[in-house]
Amino acid sequence: MAQPTFFQKPPSSTLAEIAALTKAHLVDPSRADHVIKGMASLDEAGPMHLAFFDNLKYADELAATKAGACLVSPRFEAKVPAHVAVLRVTQPFRAFVKLAREWHGDALRPQSWVGNEGISNSAIVDPSARLEDDVVVDPLAVIGPDVEIGSGTVIGVGAVIGPGVKIGRDCNVGARTAIQCALIGNNVLIHPGCSIGQDGYGFVFFGPEGHLKVPQMGRVLIQHEVEIGAGTTIDRGSLRDTVIGEGTKIDNQVQIGHNVTIGRHCLLAAQIGLAGSLTIGDNVALGAKVGINNHLKIGDGAQVTAMSAVKDDIPPNGRWGGHFAKPTKQWFREIVAVERLVRDSAASAKGEGQE
Repeated sequence: MAQPTFFQKPPSSTLAEIAALTKAHLVDPSRADHVIKGMASLDEAGPMHLAFFDNLKYADELAATKAGACLVSPRFEAKVPAHVAVLRVTQPFRAFVKLAREWHGDALRPQSWVGNEGISNSAIVDPSARLEDDVVVDPLAVIGPDVEIGSGTVIGVGAVIGPGVKIGRDCNVGARTAIQCALIGNNVLIHPGCSIGQDGYGFVFFGPEGHLKVPQMGRVLIQHEVEIGAGTTIDRGSLRDTVIGEGTKIDNQVQIGHNVTIGRHCLLAAQIGLAGSLTIGDNVALGAKVGINNHLKIGDGAQVTAMSAVKDDIPPNGRWGGHFAKPTKQWFREIVAVERLVRDSAASAKGEGQE
């Protein structure tokens, strides 16, 4: 099981205390004083661990678990083995995460990579930069002229913050990240190795003599509560800004082209490629390795399945997938039809061979 070697150990808590924290109902009150010392998955939990169950796919693991207690919905309560204390709650995983955040809050957001406080002696900070109190700048980081950084923000080892960049309060800029031409809100978490605000990919085909590079004069605007995964690249705009909306969460190794607008509270999984000048609405979810062509509009609440290629606008609340992407019901029907065609063709060929 995972050991919190790099983080604080959780406090020992009784089931009564856990029930209070998660707003769960302890089915057997006689177990109220049973002590829990950690959290684990069903298959790795021991008598002093708390687990959760909310998916029948893991029914065998539930039946064999050695966990001391389990968060479970009323629907599956009867499936919990007798030796496991039942904490009944409507949304088990949400309750589990709520408790994990309480016990392991230090794992939610990285601090200084070297335990540094204040500005490292080996960091380079331009005299014109303005840093509020309680900003941490790790070794070898570079803060350019006219940069503004809010209190509580941590700038990681070797990060480079270009001229005029403004970073809000309680942010974290990961090691080796480079930021330029960007305005960043509060409580933004940028993981290591990101490149934000470099020029986008814009050229005019120029014939035999080469291609003419288009100046990229816009910015990157990142609103509050955004999280950006490691190795992600966000190009600055050309004539308009590239915008990442409030509360949006971006996974690792995502490419966001110039002039892209992403709405609020979107979810972007790993290795997505977003071509330039497309618009994504609020609460959109894109699966891993989705690719979207330029100048498209993805409506509010739309979802696109992993590894899909999108060449057309998607309406609000659309459920699309495939290559090229289309409404998922249509896509599934086409897959079934092709499979049936192949199966019938093979059966026909076999029958002809037997004659």
